[in-house]
Amino acid sequence: MSEIKRLHVVDALRGFAIVSIMLLHNIEHFDFYYSPQGLPAWMTLLDKHIWDTLFFLFGGKSYAIFSLLFGLTFFIQNDNQSRKGKDFRPRFAWRLILLLLFGVLNSAFYQGDILSIYAILGFALIPVARLATPWVLVIAIVLLVQPFEWYRVAEGVLHPAATIPDPASWAYFGKASEYIPADSLWNTIVGNLTNGKTAVLLWTWEVGRVFQTISLFMLGMLAGRKALFDDTNVSRKFWVNALVIAVILFIPLNICKGHIAEWVRNAAVEKPLLTIVNSWSNMAFMVILVSGFILLYRTKVFNTTLNVFSSIGRMSLSNYIIQSILGSFIYYGFGLAMYQYTGATYSLLIGLFLAILQGVFSTWWMRKHKQGPLETIWHKLTWI
Repeated sequence: MSEIKRLHVVDALRGFAIVSIMLLHNIEHFDFYYSPQGLPAWMTLLDKHIWDTLFFLFGGKSYAIFSLLFGLTFFIQNDNQSRKGKDFRPRFAWRLILLLLFGVLNSAFYQGDILSIYAILGFALIPVARLATPWVLVIAIVLLVQPFEWYRVAEGVLHPAATIPDPASWAYFGKASEYIPADSLWNTIVGNLTNGKTAVLLWTWEVGRVFQTISLFMLGMLAGRKALFDDTNVSRKFWVNALVIAVILFIPLNICKGHIAEWVRNAAVEKPLLTIVNSWSNMAFMVILVSGFILLYRTKVFNTTLNVFSSIGRMSLSNYIIQSILGSFIYYGFGLAMYQYTGATYSLLIGLFLAILQGVFSTWWMRKHKQGPLETIWHKLTWI
């Protein structure tokens, strides 16, 4: 299977992740949690079902898909340069610095930005880029196990009476109510870049996403080495096996996640253990989504349908930042302040409408250009 066809699969999967991320961001009001008052009981109930369903399907999974593909993209770029006898690692470091600048721009509108975090954590790929596959796999598994959280579990066992403080991020997230509902764009930008960014960085550490993200970067790189996104018999067998194993693992992990608080009465143990199990559960379901998507994509029945995500995925950087700008304007106080009126149901409808708009725009743009607008800038600056 040619590289072009393989990239179509990756682009479609990346586009699917972008759309699912946007739907979650919309029902979250782009990180400003607020439940409208005075809604009828049936609407409140519907909002709850939609919220629970979307977070079950995509919460912690969409970002994981994005992380896996980030590592895959690094492999493709690094491999292409290696074939030319060039070392891509210094260029990749510069590329990450550029990504950090895009992340700062995005963070000005949406404090939950993931680009700046990827730009920082992406440096972990540089020292392992030329390590043998078994070593990289071992490192990735160790990180995926969440070693720091197991250290906290051990601490909790040794000191069961220890008082567990609230996560440090909570105080910073609480301060967002001082500037996001207000009508000042400038105050929102300053608040997002200072208080908001601090909150998100702390939260990323607290929920175990630092180790998980780096692990997914490495697993994505290894998937590239093993050509798992090529349409081959070996690849098909791998994704079928991955789907079966992930389903088998997800069921008990999801059950455990819902009962840890009942089974473990020691809060010093329960909290880090919940972080570990939640991380593994999300990972298992992410594999279900990825393997299911790839296997369906390679069928005639679903190929055309799933390929609608391809153009969105090809300009994922542009679409991610555009959705942050539009979303903050729709929900925040400096714009339409729709956070006051829209529960999960209405926000989902807004998110679907924005997804359709981005799909139409992306399709139109990619017919006329090789890359998205911000992708073009990123590419040119990378190779300046």
